[in-house]
Amino acid sequence: MANFSRHDVRRGLSGLRWPLALTRAGMFAENLWQATWPLVTVVLAILAVLMLGLQDSVAVEVVWGGAVVGAVAVLAALIYAFGRFRLPTRTAALVRLDETLPGRPIQALMDTQAIGDQDAASTAVWRAHQARMAERAATAQAVPADLRIARRDPYALRYVAALLFGVALIFGSIWRVGSVSTMTPGAGGGLASGPVWEGWAESPRYTGRPTIYLNDIPAGTLDVPAGSLITLRLYGEVGALTVAETVSGRAGEVPPASASEQDFTVVQSGEIAINGPGGRTWSVSVLPDKAPNVAILDAPEASALGEMTLPYEASDDYGVEAGEARISLDLGAVDRRHGLAIEPEDRPELTVLLPMPITGDRTDFEENLIEDFSEHPWANLPVSMVLNVLDAAEQQGESAPRTMVLPGRRFFDPVAAAVIEQRRDLLWSRENATRVAQILRAVAHRPDDVFRKDVDRLRLSRTITRMETLASYGLTDEHQEDLAQDLWDLALSLEEGDLADALERLRRAKERLDQAMRDGASPAEIAELMRELRRATEDYMQQLSRQAQQENQNGEQPPQSGDRQNQMQMTQDDLQRMMDRIQELMEQGRMAEAEQALQELQEMLENMRVTQGEGQGNQSAGEQAMEGLSETLREQQGLSDQAFRDLQEQFNPNAQAGENQGNEGRNGGQGQGNQHSQGGEGQGEEGDGQEGGEGGEQADGRGQGDGSLADRQQALRDELRRQQGNLPGAGTPEGDAARDALDRAGRAMDGAEEALRQEDFAEAIDNQSQAMEALREGMRALGEAMQQEAQNGQQGQGMSDSDRRAEAQDPLGREPGSNGSVGTEEGLLQGEDVYRRARDLLDEIRRRSGDGARPDVELDYLKRLLDRF
Repeated sequence: MANFSRHDVRRGLSGLRWPLALTRAGMFAENLWQATWPLVTVVLAILAVLMLGLQDSVAVEVVWGGAVVGAVAVLAALIYAFGRFRLPTRTAALVRLDETLPGRPIQALMDTQAIGDQDAASTAVWRAHQARMAERAATAQAVPADLRIARRDPYALRYVAALLFGVALIFGSIWRVGSVSTMTPGAGGGLASGPVWEGWAESPRYTGRPTIYLNDIPAGTLDVPAGSLITLRLYGEVGALTVAETVSGRAGEVPPASASEQDFTVVQSGEIAINGPGGRTWSVSVLPDKAPNVAILDAPEASALGEMTLPYEASDDYGVEAGEARISLDLGAVDRRHGLAIEPEDRPELTVLLPMPITGDRTDFEENLIEDFSEHPWANLPVSMVLNVLDAAEQQGESAPRTMVLPGRRFFDPVAAAVIEQRRDLLWSRENATRVAQILRAVAHRPDDVFRKDVDRLRLSRTITRMETLASYGLTDEHQEDLAQDLWDLALSLEEGDLADALERLRRAKERLDQAMRDGASPAEIAELMRELRRATEDYMQQLSRQAQQENQNGEQPPQSGDRQNQMQMTQDDLQRMMDRIQELMEQGRMAEAEQALQELQEMLENMRVTQGEGQGNQSAGEQAMEGLSETLREQQGLSDQAFRDLQEQFNPNAQAGENQGNEGRNGGQGQGNQHSQGGEGQGEEGDGQEGGEGGEQADGRGQGDGSLADRQQALRDELRRQQGNLPGAGTPEGDAARDALDRAGRAMDGAEEALRQEDFAEAIDNQSQAMEALREGMRALGEAMQQEAQNGQQGQGMSDSDRRAEAQDPLGREPGSNGSVGTEEGLLQGEDVYRRARDLLDEIRRRSGDGARPDVELDYLKRLLDRF
């Protein structure tokens, strides 16, 4: 340290060369940015405006004004830049670098000893101090530039200009900056060398047609839709170009022909002319926008509960936007008697929106208007309906008025029908209130002969009293609606109310069906009432079955032979066939025969005794159902196998033909013993369903060997529907689960039938697989229901039937066959999709056939398997 000399000082400062140079460069950039940021901001803003072409969208005076403002801003920014910018000196850079070091070592190295330079000790101390400062200076790093100018630009104008310039780079064009040159004095000399006008024809958006750039359209014919917007821009000396047009039909105050900006809408055919150097003329032909069309396709259909379905079609050249149906009362066609004799109250038209396609093309479509007008005062009265549609141009189209009876729910219970009729009269006019109350009192004069439940009688009595009280003071709209709602609820209770007694419910269902046949009900209403009759019959049968079980448990003896001669004995299958026959007669329009058969059915039901298992050995109802479902499952498996073979033949007919020939050669004369493998073409149960003079047709779906696969699938579905009506275990969780599973199986069979009719064998096989899986689930649930029933009814009485069947199964869980033979292997497939297993096996065969390390004999065998399947 004592030997540190001035030479060492200079050498220490020379080591700061690069940090000092970089610090000085940063100071230069800092001074330059702080001086020129206003200039950069102004230049970016001006370029953004020009690149976006805003100068082409405003008057030339505005452009000139903006140019002056921009020039002044640029000049001011330049003056500010020259006034603020200073080149950084080396000394300033050393000072900034020294400020970042502790103790200011650079300054210490540059200083000289002021006093004591003759004293050796003082000089040694000074040199030691400089040596330490030199070490510190050697650690100096370049000082980065401070480019922050937020204090100088508090409104962030530089960021605004940068954002505008970024938008211009994306949506603008650098070439549009040159359009300013055409606005300078003397630039008109360029008129002969290029276009001095621009034009666009913009079609209405709903047409979907693109905008036309008129500069690219030669003179001649121009076809545009009505409502197109024509935009013209004239550049250059005012008056050099003028516009003449006869397409807008404008009158009154219009802009001058020489205006630099002109916009007008095409409403008629005519001519557009740009007169002057480089001008052009077009003969405009308007493409008409046709009004939409709408029409009612067919008469409305009503469901059993009164919901209306009205098919209609609508079309428009560019698409229909919306529509509505307007319904008005056809007073001239109303039978003006009884409560309808007086003038009706004024009611507005009934208006409902027409459903429109959510997706797809609306230029031409068909839809269904689905509404329920059952509670409206005009329900089941003559009305006139008009459909109205609207397009995007707000043009309307109407259908021809269609007179019809407004569909609504019909009531077949006599008391409910009377209540609904009086409700209609009350809504027709509130002046009918007194008359309606009197008629309802007459209806309820002998309540024991009319009402099945006291609560309905009390509700009607309360409604009558309230109606009479309100009528004496004058009914308001609110009171009228409340009374009408009470009468509607009462009619529904009378029509659909639940009855505790199954026989009474059966009689009631029969009466409603009789009334419906006399009133000429629609097929949908007949089908709904027939379903109600089937449900009531099933409940009645279950009640008889429970009664018989109770008699057996109480030790009562069955009727003797003399008594049995006076009782009807029939199976549930017989009942189902009779009801099927009644429904068939009604569908054929033979109402008299259907009514007679219905009467006979009721008499038999009231006097019969159900025989569960008569002619079926000692089997119970559950065992019969289980046996029938097993047979249905086997037949479904056969149909599925046949569909699979047809699918193979569809894609590889030659292989299937060869396979058939090989099978014939191997089977020889055994073909007659395999009817059951041909899609369930069993012998059936001949003679088990022949009715009177209508016989010959089997009641079950078996024995339908002839015909297409779809017909046989339909027959199997009908058989399953019949079996569902005879299914025991109603009301128990297991029985309900079995019924749900069979419902799924039925829906899958319906899908398979439809796919077979369309020859979509792959889809049919999938649906058949689902049907078989659902059948297996139903059989398992039915077995659990039977087991539960046996446990509840045979506790302490030894082994139940299900236990005996479980013991009779072999170790693989298979049921024993007839005559002691081994049964089927259905139990091995429970709960598993056989076709999925087949696909897995086929994939495994392909994988093994691709393994070249396997023996040739095995590969040949695998190849033959692939060729076959």
